[in-house]
Amino acid sequence: MSVSRDTVEHIARLAYIGLGTEEIERLATELSGVLEHIDRLRRVDTTGVEPTSGAVPNVNVLRPDQPGPSWPSDDAVANAARHTPDLFEVPGVLD
Repeated sequence: MSVSRDTVEHIARLAYIGLGTEEIERLATELSGVLEHIDRLRRVDTTGVEPTSGAVPNVNVLRPDQPGPSWPSDDAVANAARHTPDLFEVPGVLD
């Protein structure tokens, strides 16, 4: 499938993107190449191939939660611009 200059200009107008003549020509060629690759993928016989959500199996790489002691409140708020003994004070957002 070939993408014309008019199509590229139309897409650029819809996206409010200003393109020069050279850019329009280059993008028409590149978009045509992308559509050719997609068309080639459509022709591949995938009968009997199970659908997947990814190319490699997902493995949980996070460590398990391990509860431990937390900071003392005084240390946690020590560098805050405004605080009460145990809490951070922040400016109100809603009236």
